[in-house]
Amino acid sequence: MFDRYNRQINYLRISVTDRCNLRCRYCMPEEGILLMQHKDILSFDEITGVVRTAVKHGINKIRLTGGEPLVRKDIVTLVSMISAVKGIEDLSMTTNGILLEELAKPLKKAGLNRVNISLDTLNPDKYSELTRGGDLGKVLKGIDAALEAGLEPVKINCVVFRSSDEEDAQEVRKFCRTKGLQPRFIRQMNLRTGEFSIVEGGSGGNCAQCNRLRLTANGMVKPCLFDDNEFSVRELGAENALLSALNSKPAVGCMNHKGQFYNIGG
Repeated sequence: MFDRYNRQINYLRISVTDRCNLRCRYCMPEEGILLMQHKDILSFDEITGVVRTAVKHGINKIRLTGGEPLVRKDIVTLVSMISAVKGIEDLSMTTNGILLEELAKPLKKAGLNRVNISLDTLNPDKYSELTRGGDLGKVLKGIDAALEAGLEPVKINCVVFRSSDEEDAQEVRKFCRTKGLQPRFIRQMNLRTGEFSIVEGGSGGNCAQCNRLRLTANGMVKPCLFDDNEFSVRELGAENALLSALNSKPAVGCMNHKGQFYNIGG
């Protein structure tokens, strides 16, 4: 399907939860967040139903995000359900990697094709400070598990303050080179001020080539991360919500005053 600016939209990013087992300083406030109620979170059947409808309209690429998608109970089951939908050509996930060591092989067996793993520094102390208590060792084991399971290409998402020339980013780049990983450097974004840029090593942030819609954990289809518009699949039905988001997709992202990265998915 094509939007008003003749961009082909074939990619749906699905946030399966607003929960996360880290508290990264650029993502979550120290005092925590007001979590969605369980009844508001889409069930696996509801998510899969949206996927089936999306496929009928040309979506063939799905990415699962969060929060942290691996904290969603029985996430492997959801992956299996989505991968069984005919027409899905690429099923991927963005994760912080903390739980990936034990889940990489089951996810691959369930039909997950590949993963993006967040890694902003290789310094254990800095990692713990940045994530407010995260264990870098678990992430590194998760990366190895993803490689062993064949969730490739394994891409590394590295958030930088200004550029990939920063010391931590350069260490991540070297690490990726030695492990056969694909680094992507993402400048810190600000939803409120509309501050974003094109991802180095990827296509995110390039509005002229944007091919995606977003589904939040509570069932809102968003045309753009940097846009306040959203359409409820429960109130409108999956098809109407998807087409409404498609038809309201902006030429260029502006600002988002409603959501946060942890409940939309970056």
